[in-house]
Order: sequence, then C-alpha cells, then structure tokens
Amino acid sequence: MIMSLWRGLVAVCFLFVFFIFSVWAKDNLNGAGSTFVYPILSKWAYEYQKATNVKVNYQSIGSGGGIRQITERTVDFGASDMALTPEKLSQANLLQFPVVIGGVVLSYNLPELKGKNLVLSGDIICKIYLGKIKNWNDPAIVALNPGLNLPAKPITPVFRSDGSGTTAVFTHYLSQVCQDWAKEIGYGTTVNFRVGLSGKGNEGVANYVKRTLYSIGYIEYTYAIQNRLPAALLKNSAGNVVKADDSTFQEAAATAQFDPGKHFYAWLTNAPGKNAYPITGAVFVLLAKAKPEVNKAVVKFFDWVFNNGDNMARKLGYVPLPKAVKNKVRAYWKQNGIY
Repeated sequence: MIMSLWRGLVAVCFLFVFFIFSVWAKDNLNGAGSTFVYPILSKWAYEYQKATNVKVNYQSIGSGGGIRQITERTVDFGASDMALTPEKLSQANLLQFPVVIGGVVLSYNLPELKGKNLVLSGDIICKIYLGKIKNWNDPAIVALNPGLNLPAKPITPVFRSDGSGTTAVFTHYLSQVCQDWAKEIGYGTTVNFRVGLSGKGNEGVANYVKRTLYSIGYIEYTYAIQNRLPAALLKNSAGNVVKADDSTFQEAAATAQFDPGKHFYAWLTNAPGKNAYPITGAVFVLLAKAKPEVNKAVVKFFDWVFNNGDNMARKLGYVPLPKAVKNKVRAYWKQNGIY
C-alpha cells in the first residue's frame, strides 16, 4: 500500500516537472547565426527574460550557420549580416528584416605605434589581403601615415574560417573599391583568402590579432572595444579619413534603401557621405514562413527590442534602426500575418 502511494506520488511529481519543463521550453526561443550581433543580442535577450520570463537562446556560429539552420528549420530564427536576395528568400520560403546597424573595423597589433592611429585605404586593405602588400613599411602605407614608426615587419592578415556575414560585408566593400578583388576573389560569407591566418567567429579573429604581433584582422566594432584593440581610420568614398563610431555608421546607413517590397535587401558598404564609415552593415533576422505562431513570438521579442533596446545598442557601439525603418518593419510583419 505504502509502495503504491509512493509510486503514485513519484509519478505525479514527474508529470508536474514534465509539464513545467514543457511550458518553459515552449516559451523559449532559439536562434543562431551572426557573431557580429551577438554582443547586443545577448544583452537584449537577458533584459527580455527579466521583463517577460521568456528566454531567448542564441548560438553565435556565424551568418552562414544561421542561414543554414533557419533554412533547415532547426531554429526559430536565423541572423545574418548579409541580406539574402528576394530570389533566395523565395526559394527557401523565408522572411527577412533588419534589426540593428554596426561597422566592421580593421584592428591591428603594432606596438611601435604607441597608441597613434593607423590610416588605411580600400586599395591598401585589398592589397594586404591579396598578399601584394607584404610589409608594414610598404611605401603605400607610409605615404598615408607620415610620421608614424612603421616597422619593416611582415604583415599577418587574419580572416574568418567560418561562414560569416562579417566576411560578406568586408569582401563586398573590397569588391566595390578594388577591381582586382572583384575579379579574383569576389564577396560572400566564405571566400578563398590567399594569405594569412583564419579564426572562428569575430572572437577568434580578435584573439589572433591580440596574440600575434604585426597582424591585422577585420572584426565587428564592438569586439574591438571589448578586446581593447585599435581600429584603423579609413578613407571613405568622399576621400575623407573617418573613424569608426556610431555617428559615422549612422551617416552610412542614412542612404540605405530598406525596401520592404524586396524584403529589405540592401548593402551599406562604401556609402556616399562626407563622414560615412565605408564598412558599415546591417544585421538581418530570417524567419521560416511556414511557422507563423513561432514567428509571432520572435516578432514579439524584436518589437520589444525596437521599443526598449536602442540605448543598449548605443552603449555597445551599434546604431539602432531609425524610427521610419522600424515602422516599415512592423508593417512588413503585419503584411505577413505575424504582428
């Protein structure tokens, strides 16, 4: 009798725990992709859970992985720094919208500079990553940096080993400013880099640059801040030398054509503008059309982000979407029955 009661009590407890876990798991959201957005997305997720008790789990695996996982329907949303074309979205039956704007910087390990800013141009960056400029005291770099103590040391470029939206933004910029790059390499989440070391994620590239003397690597701006790495000043399309910050990212983004009719497909690289930062990009969220109820929960999270997350983004070096673009995104959600 006692054993029967005990077994019954254990069974009831098990069912209760299972029920609680099922409700908890049902309310959770799972996303994957861009390492570019990870610092701010993890902050948004933390604050959202405090406000709503809904947990947003996010795997920082690179944009290529995020695109693959949402295409395979193994996550609730993907995140990519490279927008997919309307044709690719149609083929995969996906929706797409932007959530935040940021920049890709060139960080370097040059102790001889002693905190002074390095200036680079698109042509120089292109030739470094093609292996045509091999040393830090190359005449082209010296000409842009008079007075700097540039050592006669070989340059070690660092690039991403994984499928990366940061790589897509970086190589799209190089394809715009360097004909040799456009002809020989092109752009995308993965390209055939010819020289240097590879690191996984923005974290991996940042760590390599920190540990490797005379290296240079492209990383999302927040990773440079968090790792206390310098960011090169860049010549932009107007011929001006600009630094990476929220104001120069914002000027670059101001001319972007975020058209909901094209699922917001846009590039922000090499944008016009006196102070526009040339390697600016947006992060896009990808949803599977066939999961409207899940999409409503994801949209609820990003609507909360649009209402509450701007200051968090600014503190981490990102640029929030303008109000007009947010309203376009909300209209897009309504049009697709998920808002």
